[in-house]
Amino acid sequence: MTDVDTLDFAIVVYREEDRWEAEMLPVALTSDLDGLIHALRQTPSMGTTIGMVAVGDDFFVALRVFGEQVDVFLSDITAAWEWPLAQQVLEYLDVPVPEEEELDSVLPAGDLSIFADLGLDEMELGALSGDLDLLPDEVLSSIAARLGFSQPFERAVDAAIG
Repeated sequence: MTDVDTLDFAIVVYREEDRWEAEMLPVALTSDLDGLIHALRQTPSMGTTIGMVAVGDDFFVALRVFGEQVDVFLSDITAAWEWPLAQQVLEYLDVPVPEEEELDSVLPAGDLSIFADLGLDEMELGALSGDLDLLPDEVLSSIAARLGFSQPFERAVDAAIG
C-alpha cells in the first residue's frame, strides 16, 4: 500500500448518512490508548465508531466504540515488549505481558469477533493478523476492504502521507 518503510497512523472510521467516512487522527494517539478511545467517542456517529492503528511494521490495534462499550483487538501481544500502546492494550484487556521466553510466534489478544457482524469473522481476522508477509498497514487495508470502507480508508491514508 505504501512506499514508506514504517508508517504509524491512527484512523477513525464511522458511518454518516449511510456511508462510511474515514479521517486520520493525530499520530500521538498511536501510543495513547486512553486518548484514542476518547477521540473515537468524540466522533459524530450515530452508530459504531471504528479505530485502526498501525505501528510501523510491528503490529496493529483495532477498536470499536459504541456508547460506553469498547472492544479492542491487538494483532501481536509480543509488541508489548517494545511499544507503549501494545502494553496499554494488554492492561486494558487485563492480559499479562508475556515473558520473552514464553512466546516464539505471533499471538493476538482481545476480541477476535470485533468485526464479525460486519462480515469479518474470527478465523479470518486471526489469519490476517498472523500473516507475517503483510505489514500492519496492509492488514488494515485488507480489513477495510472486507468491511466495505476501502475507499475512505485509502483516501485518508493517502492524504496523510502526501
